[in-house]
Amino acid sequence: MNLWLLIILACVVGFLTKLLGYLVPKKWLTNPRIARVAGTLTIGLLASLTVANAVATGQELAVDSRLGALVAAAIALWLKAPFLVVVIVGAAAAAGLRLLGLP
Repeated sequence: MNLWLLIILACVVGFLTKLLGYLVPKKWLTNPRIARVAGTLTIGLLASLTVANAVATGQELAVDSRLGALVAAAIALWLKAPFLVVVIVGAAAAAGLRLLGLP
């Protein structure tokens, strides 16, 4: 299949998914179970994207300063640090690891 055809197909699927979100009845969205599932899916998606961006370099996995920054930020989250502190800890960890020579 042509790459552009796949890209256009992915765009159409993404658009239709967003459109379906607007067509969901309001009664469904007020259900506590649906709200809990939607919140959990959002957290899972964000976590998977974060990890994928931290260890993926094209078609291969890489262990570099991004992974160290992710681990440092995860520890700060585990210690219940405020979000700004988590971001600063992650950035400082990445800077420190790069200063030590890790790419």
